[in-house]
Amino acid sequence: REPQKTKPNEVTLGALPKEAQETLLTIKQGGPFPYKRDGTVFGNFERRLPEKNRGYYREYTVPTPGSRDRGARRIIVSRGGEYYYTDDHYQTFQRIRE
Repeated sequence: REPQKTKPNEVTLGALPKEAQETLLTIKQGGPFPYKRDGTVFGNFERRLPEKNRGYYREYTVPTPGSRDRGARRIIVSRGGEYYYTDDHYQTFQRIRE
């Protein structure tokens, strides 16, 4: 038997930090994006999201107040229209429920 894949937990949009809510709005508006790496392919190398072909996922930085760099928070967007949030640099994900 194959081990069962775990599905990411869900989080409501309103439960996300305001920076994540603002980033999601910017993504839906098509930018402009403040970080050079925003919109780049997310490889899903950790395999914590459903496995798909390369290029299926894109990542966007969620600013972390007080952080000197991009921090650990991201929103991952799938070609299928799902949005995922991670606040621990891809260790765990929550699917955003709008």
